[in-house]
Amino acid sequence: MNVNEEQKEQYQKYVRQVTPTHSLPLEMAKAFVTGGCICTLGQLIQNLAMGMGAEQKDAGTWCSIALVLISVLLTGWNLYPSVAKWGGAGALVPITGFANGVASSAIEYKKEGQVFGVGSKIFTIAGPVILYGVFSSWLLGLGYWLLKTTGIL
Repeated sequence: MNVNEEQKEQYQKYVRQVTPTHSLPLEMAKAFVTGGCICTLGQLIQNLAMGMGAEQKDAGTWCSIALVLISVLLTGWNLYPSVAKWGGAGALVPITGFANGVASSAIEYKKEGQVFGVGSKIFTIAGPVILYGVFSSWLLGLGYWLLKTTGIL
């Protein structure tokens, strides 16, 4: 065995030692439980609002507001990153993950001031989501309009 092959083998051994191992079924289960808990909390909030006399649409609005508020508070108290680390996509996909992305950017850049810090960096993480969401909905609307105009739909 020459020196080059020996170095490659030592490097591969080192990589195996420092690379974390993950169990895909376990990670999926944790994401499922986390997302399920967030959705259950949302359903509880919606049921509570409806129990207090709100219409279903208004109760849904209150649910969204409460979940965003809870997410922002947990982000501010530095607890949401732990939830996201444990729950993976289960914590990052729902509305709470979006709120965490906006709040964490604002918190990270507040030391640079209101205008050049928070104001210009608040949508660093969420900005692409908003941009491509609006753009793709515009394209779909244009396509729908064209299909309606031409009589296809």
